[in-house]
Amino acid sequence: MRLTTKTNLALRTLMFCAVNKDTLVRKQDAAKAINASENHLAQVINKLSQEGFITTLRGRHGGFHLARAADVISVGAVFRAFESGLPFIECFSDKNTCPLKAHCGMRPHLSRAVDAFYSALDELYLDELVCSNSGLEALLSISGPRAPAKCAVQPSPQLAAE
Repeated sequence: MRLTTKTNLALRTLMFCAVNKDTLVRKQDAAKAINASENHLAQVINKLSQEGFITTLRGRHGGFHLARAADVISVGAVFRAFESGLPFIECFSDKNTCPLKAHCGMRPHLSRAVDAFYSALDELYLDELVCSNSGLEALLSISGPRAPAKCAVQPSPQLAAE
C-alpha cells in the first residue's frame, strides 16, 4: 500500500500544528519545516480546513492552527479524508475493467485488509505522535504569534463533558 503525497503532507502539517499548538502558523513556515512546496501545501491546507482538522485565518496576519485538540484527531480519520476517494485497487473502482472480476476471490480479502489498515490508524491520535517527542519538537517548533482567542483550539465536546 502506498499513500498519496497529499496524505503524507496532511499528517506532517497536522504534526507541525500540534507541536506549535496555540500558535497561528503560516503556510510558508509549515512548507519549509515539512519540506513541501507552498503550492502543494495550499491544496492540503484547504482540504484539512474543509474536513475540520484546522482553522484558517485569512489576511496579512493570517495562518492556521488545529481546530480540535490533538488528542481527538485520529490518524485514521485524516487518512480517510485524503485517501477514501481513491480506490486501493482497480476492483474497488466503478470503472473496473479487470477481466477476472466475475470470478476473482481477492476483492473481499483486500477489502478486509484495507479496513484493518484504517482500523489500526483509528486507534492512533495526533498527540501520540508529538507528545514527549523532543526530536520532532526540535525540528518543527517555531515562535510565532499566538492564535487569537476566537480561533483558539476548542476542547472536544466529549472531553469537556468529562
